Amino acid sequence: MNILAIESSCDETSAAVLANGLLKSNVIAAQLIHEQYGGVVPELASRAHQQHILPVVERALNDANIAKTDLSAIAFTRGPGLLGSLLVGASFAKALALGLNIPLIEVNHMQAHILAHFIDADGDVALRPKPAFPFLCLTVSGGHTQLVRVNGPLDMDVIGQTQDDAVGEAFDKSAKLLNLPYPGGPLIDKYAKTGNPLAYKFPMGEMPGLDFSFSGIKTAILYFLRDNVKANPDFIAQNLPDICASIQYTLVQMLLTKLKRAVRETGIREIAIAGGVSANSGLRAALTKLGDEQQWNVYIPPFDYCTDNAAMIAIAAQFKYEQGDFTAQTVSPLPRMSF
Repeated sequence: MNILAIESSCDETSAAVLANGLLKSNVIAAQLIHEQYGGVVPELASRAHQQHILPVVERALNDANIAKTDLSAIAFTRGPGLLGSLLVGASFAKALALGLNIPLIEVNHMQAHILAHFIDADGDVALRPKPAFPFLCLTVSGGHTQLVRVNGPLDMDVIGQTQDDAVGEAFDKSAKLLNLPYPGGPLIDKYAKTGNPLAYKFPMGEMPGLDFSFSGIKTAILYFLRDNVKANPDFIAQNLPDICASIQYTLVQMLLTKLKRAVRETGIREIAIAGGVSANSGLRAALTKLGDEQQWNVYIPPFDYCTDNAAMIAIAAQFKYEQGDFTAQTVSPLPRMSF
């Protein structure tokens, strides 16, 4: 079973090959053009995907030493994501599957992030431990913040989610307020490592149940910086590590507070994180510490599988392939695709 997977939901063009359950290649082409605009420009993203997709797919096949004619299926991200970007990946996957007369598999991008925990790469010295079903997954990215109960590879329920902004957006918008370049989230993480997380206190707000809200803390950070810069124009430059550490600490605590509540309500102690923000060192360290204290089994994905990549699309497609869950050539992308 050889699956070629394509990921093009936002601003990374990626292709991966999974052969008999082992990841043989995972190629990612980033789009640096968005840095000068301070965020992803959808039209530029879709054009870059058109330029990158053929060489990325060719390299993925070459790295895996697998010919097109040896492929068993083509998988692609159907959504959620940017429509123009999704169209490029979906159109390429449909055309290639049609030309090779092999099955086509659609994948939900957010479900794939969760299933990245089940990737085994060719050449790994030892297979990583994998969460047992059912488990809870805190899925955090620039566009989503969700608590998901994962009953099986193809059986997932969202039990909590943000009602406004995603935590990744809160990181990036805070970085922009600090005059840090895009993408700013990783830079907040970098500066936070040498700062005092308790230097400044920000309100965490409260949402009922297991839902999140990050619009309030973004506003609080805006007013905090405005007032302090008015009093001292050099406030940000003089206190950047402490500001970043305090912002990161607050956002992480907001996530973990809801996660602890979800564990109490479900009784599930198998805990995972996924998505781009799961690469944040503050979140990884805090979750590991909390897991030890609460006696949870905690699963943290390798950095390579945190951000958008085709390897996660491939592993999700493998589960669908085994169930004979294929899609028709009439399929269209769904920018707001839900579980």
